[in-house]
Amino acid sequence: MPKIVDPESRRAEVADALFRLAVREGLHRVSLRTVAAEAGLNVGSVRHYFDGQAELMRFAMRTVIDRVSARLTEKVEALGDVGGLSAAERRAARTELLAELLPLDDVRRAEVTVFLEFAVASRTDERLADLAREAASGTRALVRRVLAALDLDDPDTEVRRLTALIDGLSLNGVLHPDLWSPAAALSALRAHLDALDQS
Repeated sequence: MPKIVDPESRRAEVADALFRLAVREGLHRVSLRTVAAEAGLNVGSVRHYFDGQAELMRFAMRTVIDRVSARLTEKVEALGDVGGLSAAERRAARTELLAELLPLDDVRRAEVTVFLEFAVASRTDERLADLAREAASGTRALVRRVLAALDLDDPDTEVRRLTALIDGLSLNGVLHPDLWSPAAALSALRAHLDALDQS
C-alpha cells in the first residue's frame, strides 16, 4: 500500500530544508535539486509540490511571513487588554512584541537570515517584490500598533525611526553576531522604548 503524504506537511518540510540551506550557504545556493537533497527527497518529489524554482521561493518567503505573523498574533491575543497593565508591564509587552523581529535565538536568527536573503533577492527579482513589500509594511504596521498607546508628538517619524532601529539591529545581529549579541540588541531596543515612554 503506498504511503500517504500530507501535501501541506511535505511543502512545510521542503520550506524548512530551503531555510536551512539559505542560512548555511545563502539563497544563491538554493535550487530544486539542493533543496531536495537537504530534505532527503528526490527532485521529482519536490517538483510534485512546486512547479519550479520561482514557486518554491515564493512559498518559502510566504512561509517566513506567515510564521512570524502567526507568532505575533498569538502574542498580541495573549496580551489582551493592555489598559489594565502597569506602565512597566506595558513597556515589557512592547519590547517582547518587537523582539520577535530580532535574531535573538536560533529560530528567529534563521527567520531573519532567510528574510534578509529574500529581501536582497527581491531587489532584482520582481516575483518576490510584492512579498518583500508586504513584510516591510507588516513591520511598520506592528510598530505603529505598538506605539499607538504613547502620546507622541510625531508618531509617523517615530514609526520610521523605530522600524529603522529594528532593521538595523536585525541586519547587524545576523552579519555581526560577535558585535551585536542578542542581549545587546534587546538592550538597545528596550532603551529606545523606555526613552519614548519618558518623552
